[in-house]
Amino acid sequence: MANTVQFELVSPERLLVSKPAEMIVVPGAEGDFGVLPGHAPMISTVRPGIIGIYRDGKIDERIFVAGGFAEVMPDRCTVLADEAISLAGIDRAAAEARVRAAKEAVDAAVREEDIRAAKQRLAGAELLLKAVEGTSGH
Repeated sequence: MANTVQFELVSPERLLVSKPAEMIVVPGAEGDFGVLPGHAPMISTVRPGIIGIYRDGKIDERIFVAGGFAEVMPDRCTVLADEAISLAGIDRAAAEARVRAAKEAVDAAVREEDIRAAKQRLAGAELLLKAVEGTSGH
């Protein structure tokens, strides 16, 4: 059995990541799950959160995803993300702007389904800000 899993992260626009990893931690709908070589096949929804890509025994890259689906096979993990942002590519000011915009969308929403969707975007934006704050200085 190989000691890596091929990880692919796809957004609606393009393939964002395609590389081998020792382990991938995905924010699944029912909790985070780790994918190692030889993992049992499965499909899961992905909640807003941080994907951790492990190489050389530590986190090599952290990527915020706004939701989506994950397909796991023994040798591969593919995440189809609604939106994905590398934490290395976003700063605190940009994350704060996302939170402000999401709060404005919640305040402006009238219909129940729009309120629910805006609150979900706000929760994701707040999670992104918290993750960016947690990586500053590292």
